[in-house]
Formats: sequence, C-alpha cells, structure tokens
Amino acid sequence: MERILEITNPMLLLAGIIFIIVGAIMYQFPPKKINSLYGYRTAQSMKNQKNWDFAQVYGSKALGVFGLILLIISFTRTFFSFNNDQHALFGLFILIVGIAIMFYFCEKAIKNNEIKPQYKCLK
Repeated sequence: MERILEITNPMLLLAGIIFIIVGAIMYQFPPKKINSLYGYRTAQSMKNQKNWDFAQVYGSKALGVFGLILLIISFTRTFFSFNNDQHALFGLFILIVGIAIMFYFCEKAIKNNEIKPQYKCLK
C-alpha cells in the first residue's frame, strides 16, 4: 500500500476509481425518466426525453473514459518533483479541468443529437 502512495497521486487514483464505478452503474442502470436526483442532469439534458436518454448513455461512457484517464494520470507522480502540497494542487487542477472538458463534450454531443427543425420553402 505504501508503494502505491509513493508512485501515484492518491486523489486522482481514487477519483478515477470512483468515476469508473459510477459510470458503470449509470450505464447499467440509467434513469428512465427525467428527474432531479439521479443521472446526467443539466438544462440541456432535461429539455426532453430524447435528450435525457442520450445524455445518460453518453454521460456514463464519458465518466468511465475520464476515470480511466485519471487512473493513468495518477501514476505520473514519479515524473514530477513536487512536494505533497503541489501534488494535491496538481490533482485538483487536473480534476477540475477534466470535469469541465467532459461537460463541454457531453453538452456538445447532446446539442448535436437534437433534432433540428426542417423549414420548407413555400412556392
């Protein structure tokens, strides 16, 4: 256990494991109806049922992928000569930036998945 703490950033390691587990649970048991308690909940995803269903699948996959990325990044501790406080700040920075990027791509995918109205020219 001590060896793992020496070569990993524990915050990123734990967050990666949690994201993978939560992503798997959300993928296996997605919420069926729009709600304010469980699932990928944003204004865009809660706009209609089609967006909701798409967001649950896409969001759960994004959580799993981001969790794997965090796991990989957590093993970079030996590459940087940071002290413990700097490793904690590095981990927090990666976590915040990564979540922002994940939300950006999820929202973009939901928007691209929406049906855009078709206008016909009158003759």
